[in-house]
Amino acid sequence: MSDLVIPSDLLPLDGRFGCGPSKIRKEQLEHLISFGDTILGTSHRQPGVKDLVGRVRAGLGELFTIPAGYEVVLGNGGSTAFWDAAAFGLIEKRSQHLVFGEFGGKFAKAAAAPWLETPDVIKADTGSRSEFVPTPGIDVYAWPQNETSTGVMAPVTRVVADEGALTVIDATSAAGGIDFDASQADVYYFAPQKNFASDGGIWFALFSPAAIARVERIAASGRYIPEFLSLKNAIDNSRLNQTLNTPAVATLLLMENQIDWMNASGGLTWAAARTRESSSVLYDWATGIDYATPFVVNPEHRSQVVVTIDFDDAIDASKISKALRANGVLDTEPYRKLGRNQLRIATFTAIDPADVRQLVASIEYVTGRLGN
Repeated sequence: MSDLVIPSDLLPLDGRFGCGPSKIRKEQLEHLISFGDTILGTSHRQPGVKDLVGRVRAGLGELFTIPAGYEVVLGNGGSTAFWDAAAFGLIEKRSQHLVFGEFGGKFAKAAAAPWLETPDVIKADTGSRSEFVPTPGIDVYAWPQNETSTGVMAPVTRVVADEGALTVIDATSAAGGIDFDASQADVYYFAPQKNFASDGGIWFALFSPAAIARVERIAASGRYIPEFLSLKNAIDNSRLNQTLNTPAVATLLLMENQIDWMNASGGLTWAAARTRESSSVLYDWATGIDYATPFVVNPEHRSQVVVTIDFDDAIDASKISKALRANGVLDTEPYRKLGRNQLRIATFTAIDPADVRQLVASIEYVTGRLGN
């Protein structure tokens, strides 16, 4: 199938549908070129880079309509580093984790640190989601708003439990593409290589006053915290519009343009409508044919930014993705550890819904020729 030529009138104008790193818009690259020669290669402690960090933080605050007292914090290392930072500086004694895919499980593993009590892990069957259970002694409730590996989405709803318990949301593939109420989370963290169409290696988070107070209390408790993973360091530096170590300045420039585009287009409400339109194209198509079906059975659990579609055994989805790749339609393969006969397609904010419609046409063209 790799030698199959898909007619050009069926192909998307832009064939990037990967779940991260994701499509970067041409305008972002132009912004990088226009402003990079005055910022790239300069000190991150001086006004040029610090002003850029400040603009990104302010733009995120506007996009998410953050409540009074909330702060936009950033640090180096991506979401993977944030899990370890949370184990050191956010979880006081014990956490509860909803696990319905690979990434929720990784945070749960990070929280199984020797200085913490064994986390309460609530798992769901693959393709569905679990629900939190208010439990005495839990001081952090954590789950992904969107599970990138499976295409399962969960609501952002504050857990009412022990006094002072924090609600902590992994929004890496959701932030900027799914609407939510920021007041319902104490920490809403993400990396920028999904809906923000940038590169990885940095994390951002919205911190509530209660979460900031928790970080400061743990930092003053005498618990050993590596400097690089100190959330207090991240908060203190963010207030100065900088990071502890040198940030990826090119990533910040790409992100700045993406945030400005989102805010100018209508903000998070607009972005969420755009991703909902794109994902609905795929779900409606998959439910209307007889050789494929949405992997996530419950429509309320289906992600609007990562769509997973199972194919009948008679159709080899890997041949579809290989044929698409040979024609410039990239990264539609399933999550590697899931091991399913499926396609996984990102419908992030930067992806044009018209290209998603063309993708469907390309898939139909390929499947119609499988075995011929």
